[in-house]
Amino acid sequence: MPRASRRKGDAARRHADTIRFVLFEARPASLLMHQLIRASGLSDSQVRSGLAALRDEAASKGWPPLIWTRADGYQLGAERAALEAYERAVVREKLTQFRRFITGTVAPHAAAHPNDKWVKHIVAQLNSIESTLDLIASA
Repeated sequence: MPRASRRKGDAARRHADTIRFVLFEARPASLLMHQLIRASGLSDSQVRSGLAALRDEAASKGWPPLIWTRADGYQLGAERAALEAYERAVVREKLTQFRRFITGTVAPHAAAHPNDKWVKHIVAQLNSIESTLDLIASA
């Protein structure tokens, strides 16, 4: 994902407008990345920064959400079932990332320094986050 400075600049906002126009024209269909690049006339990096800016702008202005699936690509304003499937996929992905972080970094740190106040705090907080994400993913 592009840095915040690249998502909030004038160029990123122009690219976001272009991408939003292209995706609205394609609705209800979605576009794969190569189709989005071709239809918008933007480069790969311009499309990526534009997508990041579009997500931020859509959230702040109450526009339809932007989702992505491996099979269909990018889509604006999907139906409820597609939105729920996308949300579940993102939660499962974040759950996997948290579990790998806990087992690969935090657990060895906790084993090496069992009385460290910081490590006790981070273990408790990350276990809470992991439990919450697991509940959401399995609901």
